[in-house]
Amino acid sequence: MLTTILGYLGLGLVLALAGIGSAIGTTTAGNAAEGALKRKPEASGNYMVLSALPATQGIYGFVAFFMLMGQAAENGAMVFGIGASVGLVCMLSAIRQGQVCANGIVGVSQGHDVFTNTLIYAALPEFYAILGLVGALML
Repeated sequence: MLTTILGYLGLGLVLALAGIGSAIGTTTAGNAAEGALKRKPEASGNYMVLSALPATQGIYGFVAFFMLMGQAAENGAMVFGIGASVGLVCMLSAIRQGQVCANGIVGVSQGHDVFTNTLIYAALPEFYAILGLVGALML
């Protein structure tokens, strides 16, 4: 009974934490984009790409949720550990990626050619979310 509860709690954590991180990351970058539109509206496509980037961690959490769903009852403690770990990594990765993207958006709005560099810098926190998902796949 306790392992089943732990398993379903782990499923909830991976989905919720990754989603919360993506929501915070996308709105952080989106807020910067709203301000940047006033200054340089012709770069709105770049702002949109950078604002959407932190949403991918929510997708990783969703993938991990579906991967672990069948194991929640039998391997509850393991699912809890994986869910909490992957969820936390995805959440922090998305939040920090949103901050990198927001700074890139501000730079683009000020006329600097930083869009490509921002994509590269934003890929670095994303890498850790991917590692978390791959680690979950391996178990």
